[in-house]
This record gives sequence, structure tokens and C-alpha cells, in this order.
Amino acid sequence: MLRLHHGWESRSTRSLALLYEMGLDFELVVHSFRKSLFNNEYRKLSPAGRVPALEDGDRHVFETGAITEYLVETYPETGLGRLAGDPERWEWVQWLHFAETMGQHLATLTQHHVVMREAWMRSPTVMKYETMRLKRVLSVVEEALEGREYLLASGFSAVDTNVGYSVYGAGFFVKLEEFPRVAAYRERLFARPAFQKSLPPEGAERLYLKPFYELPDD
Repeated sequence: MLRLHHGWESRSTRSLALLYEMGLDFELVVHSFRKSLFNNEYRKLSPAGRVPALEDGDRHVFETGAITEYLVETYPETGLGRLAGDPERWEWVQWLHFAETMGQHLATLTQHHVVMREAWMRSPTVMKYETMRLKRVLSVVEEALEGREYLLASGFSAVDTNVGYSVYGAGFFVKLEEFPRVAAYRERLFARPAFQKSLPPEGAERLYLKPFYELPDD
């Protein structure tokens, strides 16, 4: 039985949405943001003490990109990967890694707006700079979506769960009206049952407590 270690609205949402999209049976273990996972027991699954971590029998996989590749190669019948020899293979791989580039800007903004609770801890300069950089990577997705509903010409694939999470998170810091194709892409993802199931249920401990986080004044 597959087991996914998850925190609501964290990057592990990518892996959770993918598991739902693939229709696989799995056990979901939800961890609290208030409790550190940097302990000897959990580090056997994820050395940095972070979510996600995927267990598949005796095999343990951490990092969302690695989990994505593991799942699509282990369960190729789901059709959400682009394996060796597929004409879209390298485009698929490129988007898988680009999702992490987006995630770095999103993580920095989340740390400054959400995790650092006191104003004196935050850097307005970093917040503005990372917002600009997040907009820059969103513009890459905006261009790629011209004439497409999803990132690949052939349609929805696992990379849409990875980039899609970053787009979801970006909406807390950037007005997506500036990127109409990205905004429409986000709505298409929201409409998918798998993505809906990956969102926090009522009463769950959420990462983002506001619908939008404004930049601080100078």
C-alpha cells in the first residue's frame, strides 16, 4: 500500500493531487505545521524532515519531482508521464523541473508573509523582489499556454499537478488577472475532482490563512 506524508497546502499537494489523478489506492498521513518532522524516525523517510515523503513497501521517496517520476514510471498505465522515447519527454521533464523554480519563489514569499509572524522578522525588499521574480516565472507559463489548455500539446499530464500547485500558491501573492491564460489554467485545475480533493477540508490546519497577502508599505 502506498502511503503519502502530507501537510495541507504545502508542496506535497503536488503529490497528493497526482495520486488522486492516477486513481491509486493509498493511505494519507497528514502532519501539523506546528510540530517539527526533523526527528530520527521521520528522517528515515525524508532526511530534511519535510513533506512530502512517499512509502511504497520498503521503498521510500522524498521530493515532489522524484515522487512524480517514481509514480509515473511505476504506474505507466495511468498515462500521466512521458517516458523515454515519447516525443514530449523532454518538454515534460523541463516543466517538472521548472515547477521547482516556481516553488523557490513561492517558498520565500510564504516564509516572509506567513511563517515569520512578526513584522521585524520580514524584509520588505526581499518580499518585493521575490514577488517580481514570481511574476517573471508566471509569464513563462502564460506564454506556454497560448493555444493550450494544459502545459503539453497532448493534454493533461503529471507536470500539471506540479506546476499547477505553484500556480495555486502564486495566487496568494500575485493578482493573476495580470496573467489571463494562467488564471484560466488555474480555474481548469480547480475544476478537476482530483485537485478539489487535494485541498484542505473544512477545519483542517491550513498554511495560508488569508485569501491574498499584500506587500508591505515602504
